[in-house]
Amino acid sequence: MDGILVLGIESSCDETAAAVVRDGREVLSNVINSQIAIHRQFGGVVPEVASRHHIENIDLVIDKALSDANVTFSDIDVIAVTYGPGLVGALLVGVSSAKALSYALKKPLVGVNHIKGHIAANFVAHKDLKPPFVCLVASGGHSHIVWVKDYNGLEVMGRTRDDAAGEAFDKVARVLGLGYPGGPLLDELSKGGNKETVKFPRVRMEDNSFDFSFSGVKTAVINHLHKLDQNNVSYNKADIAASFQDAVTDVLCDHTIEAARKKHSKIVTIAGGVASNSQLREKMTERAKMYGIDVLFPPPVLCTDNAAMIACAGYYEYINGKRSDLTLNAVPSLSV
Repeated sequence: MDGILVLGIESSCDETAAAVVRDGREVLSNVINSQIAIHRQFGGVVPEVASRHHIENIDLVIDKALSDANVTFSDIDVIAVTYGPGLVGALLVGVSSAKALSYALKKPLVGVNHIKGHIAANFVAHKDLKPPFVCLVASGGHSHIVWVKDYNGLEVMGRTRDDAAGEAFDKVARVLGLGYPGGPLLDELSKGGNKETVKFPRVRMEDNSFDFSFSGVKTAVINHLHKLDQNNVSYNKADIAASFQDAVTDVLCDHTIEAARKKHSKIVTIAGGVASNSQLREKMTERAKMYGIDVLFPPPVLCTDNAAMIACAGYYEYINGKRSDLTLNAVPSLSV
């Protein structure tokens, strides 16, 4: 089969995923086994439970990815795997499987940074996209503004100093009794609410950096609800959800657009689970248009954790000369 075929493996949190991608852009298969139903009863991801289910599913998912792509292990040229950041036990399942395959098949192994994978999802979704551009990576565990200088050169312009945006969404959703995963449920609820009901804080760092802080707005929502409950004041959950979401998306959009203007970038991309948020997409597109900036984002299936993005990132690392050996290990706190 022509081109470089990369088998991508992703297991950093609660999705067991495998994909086959040709030349970094053409997705031949993208299989995701989600554990949402399993973790819903706990109200969030339980690391030990996630690890055990990764072990049960990893071989099945890889086999299906090969079958869906109509290829065999002998057709694969490179094996790419997420080795951080993420949950250490979950990461180890994917890394161990990738190393075993690399050794047995004598195929090159490339360890991929999960955040680089999220950025690469835009290369998969937008075939003509080329660096440089600014990317907002917003998920349950990460909130970064990244200057993508080239396919392998990244400059972090801003990051969260406490809670990630997705983490704040999930925690507020839990307080509102919406269930898990909270982000999509809160987004849906907010559509029926009035965002002007409560003016929750928008944090701007004193040094005018592009860093984020979402613990304050999360705490403000919790305190506001506690005060209403203590005084037996009724409230509309949709109004609270809309007001909170408006505050978070304001900050995400303002910082990202400012970063793009600083770099004179005419393209902004969004990646990560929060990239599926409807208000973030609308608001970012609207504000960017004021400055002649185009906004791109992946379809929802490429916003959540998936292996197609890992295969894409692995491809560009591979053609740039990166190789990982069998000492590759999980690095849960890996930075960009």
